[in-house]
Amino acid sequence: MRQAVIVSYARTGLAKSMRGGFNNTPAMTMLGHAIEHAVQRAGVDPAEVEDVVAGSVAAHGNVARAAALLAGLPVTTSGVSLHRACSSGLNAIANAAHHIVEEGASVVVGCGVDSISFQGGGGGGRDTRLTDLYPDFWMPMIDTADVVAARYGISREVQDAYSLESQRRMAAAQAAGKFKDEIISVKTQMKVVDKATKAESMVDAVVDRDECNRPDTTLEGLARLEPVKGPGKFVTAGNASQLSDGAGAVVLMEAREAERRGLHPLGAFKGWAVAGCQPDEMGIGPVFAIPRLLERHGLKVADIDLWELNEAFASQCLYCRDTLGIDPAKYNVNGGSIAIGHPFGMTGTRLAGHALLEGRRRKAKLVVVSMCVGGGMGAAGLFEVFA
Repeated sequence: MRQAVIVSYARTGLAKSMRGGFNNTPAMTMLGHAIEHAVQRAGVDPAEVEDVVAGSVAAHGNVARAAALLAGLPVTTSGVSLHRACSSGLNAIANAAHHIVEEGASVVVGCGVDSISFQGGGGGGRDTRLTDLYPDFWMPMIDTADVVAARYGISREVQDAYSLESQRRMAAAQAAGKFKDEIISVKTQMKVVDKATKAESMVDAVVDRDECNRPDTTLEGLARLEPVKGPGKFVTAGNASQLSDGAGAVVLMEAREAERRGLHPLGAFKGWAVAGCQPDEMGIGPVFAIPRLLERHGLKVADIDLWELNEAFASQCLYCRDTLGIDPAKYNVNGGSIAIGHPFGMTGTRLAGHALLEGRRRKAKLVVVSMCVGGGMGAAGLFEVFA
């Protein structure tokens, strides 16, 4: 039986949208860097890459094909982009794995990217019939997070305390160099706006680390932040994920082919599941996707050694963690998107790659990556970690 394994992983640092090092770097450029380095780390001939599957939410057009060419892959390598909101980067890995297992491909890149700085507009219009059927379908995600907090009794104080812990864990991991094995250095040009004159200029910049986190965060500081949607609400700039830009890629290969080449894969893709929920509480989607995934593989929550569940908002990830009964000591151990940042289409790739690297450090066997998905969905992926 064929099996898809992950033989390499590379990503950019995550930069603050609009104000960070990637504020003038197109999504395809960032993704091209990630793919190029992932392929180099895998030690494969670029011509062997049959396809590139990229998750992206904000990018326009087929960013996978463009990035593949920018990465130096030959014109014979194809590319396809997909959009399942915040699970797009994980969905890309699942599709790449299926391409190997079911279709006989040898080497496929799964990746994710988003530049919120370059997001632009669009959306393709809206059919009013959907609004009639599901009035909350287009509810802004920040409002769904407030709904979850109010509906399930997750206090502002608890959300802020969780967010502080995310910052603390991320700062400790960054200080310990736990992200160095995954981050590649990217030289770019950054747009700078003079606060007084509003004049714009371009400066050379290097993004070689995550720059979104705030290691000096305090509980008192978080408590002083006003809710974005006004008094009586919960979500603030301190207990929600940050808008950010970045890209990540993994190279997948058939297990026996990796063995033949003498490669040491990070782990194996085992499966993935999706599930729907009410749009107005989209943040709790993992509560439905994770049990479906575990049941299909004959597993229980206690069988999973490490969890990466995207921190879109403190309210939803707290609810998911506690409702599923996940041990906090195994959950987002190096911080999450509240501290690190959340380029929508890239996050699933980052979570998967980091879970495999951290799982190897902790001698974990099984890891689960999960996230809520805009429109009222959840997604979850299961990976086996190789020692």
